Amino acid sequence: MTFSDLFGAKKPVIACVHLLPLPGAPRFGGSMQPVYDTALKEAAVFQRQGVDGLIVENFRDKPFYPGRIPAETVAALSAVTREIVKATALPIGVNALRNDALSALAIAAAAEAHFIRVNVHMGAVVSEQGVIQGVSHETLRLRAALRAKTLIFADVGVKHAAPLADRGLAAETKDLAERGMADAVIVSGELTGAETKSEDVDIVAAHTRLPILIGSGTTPENLHKVFARADGFIVGSYFKKDGKGENLVDAKRVKAFMRKLKLLSEARL
Repeated sequence: MTFSDLFGAKKPVIACVHLLPLPGAPRFGGSMQPVYDTALKEAAVFQRQGVDGLIVENFRDKPFYPGRIPAETVAALSAVTREIVKATALPIGVNALRNDALSALAIAAAAEAHFIRVNVHMGAVVSEQGVIQGVSHETLRLRAALRAKTLIFADVGVKHAAPLADRGLAAETKDLAERGMADAVIVSGELTGAETKSEDVDIVAAHTRLPILIGSGTTPENLHKVFARADGFIVGSYFKKDGKGENLVDAKRVKAFMRKLKLLSEARL
């Protein structure tokens, strides 16, 4: 399976389903039922507004584990992801924050999701959770062992982090495509909700033929800046009330974004 197999010729909008705190997280409310209810409600909003895919994330489990997430988080994230897969007709992804690609891949395989997002697939970064090192060698071998068709969307210049040794976006991009065998690359701003620099997108686009996703900060007001270069958009914070990541989804903001995307798409036909 390829990116185009999953999304066709369109520039997909992939919305983030930011789960309520899961069992074991500091802010877990004591019951899984609100987690299921909120996730399914927001997934339904996204589907009604014409979003093309979803990423399920343990976004409210802060502070995150820098590597492997514990068993209780794997279990909860698996269960909710499976419910979303059953409830929608959309391609579904998994992001096990902060950087547990192996658990994300196993969850996707068990839940019959379609892709994973890996924040640090190769190399090493200094992040808000300390030093995080990519394990692409393990992730790709696990995918082969599971006989999974799960796609790997990997960040280049990942947000909330700085490279341990800065080799530049061009070298990182080449490595992700060639040695990391990623299926798409994600370019983001410095922080959650921060606008992605168009010049960063240009650098990445010049060094790979892989699909390029804009990973943060895209709004109806700035979408035109990266629309031509991008092959898709991952949207989290903008879709929330007041544009704040911790809030719940606001259907009006989803509708506004999708309307602007349609206008830009039609203008280029």
